[in-house]
Amino acid sequence: MSIASAIPYPRAVRTVTAATAKQQMLKQLVCSDAPEQALRYHGFRIIAGVDEVGRGALFGPVVAAAVILPERMNGLARAGLKDSKQMTREQREKLDRRIRKMALAVSVAEVDAETIDRVNIYQATRMAMLEAVVRLTVAPDHLLIDAMRLDHPCRQTKLIYGDALSLSIAAASVVAKVHRDRLMRELDSVHPGYGLASHKGYGTPAHRRALVEIGPCVLHRRSFAPVRLVDPDAVVEDAISAELLFEDADLEGADLEDAEWA
Repeated sequence: MSIASAIPYPRAVRTVTAATAKQQMLKQLVCSDAPEQALRYHGFRIIAGVDEVGRGALFGPVVAAAVILPERMNGLARAGLKDSKQMTREQREKLDRRIRKMALAVSVAEVDAETIDRVNIYQATRMAMLEAVVRLTVAPDHLLIDAMRLDHPCRQTKLIYGDALSLSIAAASVVAKVHRDRLMRELDSVHPGYGLASHKGYGTPAHRRALVEIGPCVLHRRSFAPVRLVDPDAVVEDAISAELLFEDADLEGADLEDAEWA
């Protein structure tokens, strides 16, 4: 046997995308009431979990929910409550009913596509979260928020990957997603052809093909690049904006000349 044949070939290296690696990492996290217990140790009693869904979608509103769970919430952990993206539709809807039945307070808020285009998705997300907190029928004394801070006087904790770590935030994640998914199924019949019931407004290949073929509708987020690239109105708007900028530059130049002449 030759030396070359005795050397084992290296195993094929499997390439893992960043999104896949993140999902694998999230599955390793344990969703529990540990964050809530830590806050209760410091004297807080009415803790609201806050989360959003639809931030990366091309269509429709961003939706936020705020949920105040009772102190004894471990039954939700045993029932499988975790990040809503890690569950099936049936699991989410079952848990949504259970959360609403046992919660001290639940609220949901939406910010529409027009507002998203006007203020940007980050600010729109904060607006939806703040509105969800304001709508709670029970005033919280602490907010547990998934990777965000709000302009609210209540004490807050920003928890990275909060929907995979905190039962309160996971509950808000489930409530918000069930609400938005139901809305997308309803809007699928109002705006047919995009496949909203399937992809819920996210930028899947099928959704992008539909945007090219039939163009965006009034509920698409026109400030998002995949929509703007196929939006015929955007070309006109860009041309008008460029012309106005040019005119403004001419006026500023004229004012400057007049000032120097004076």
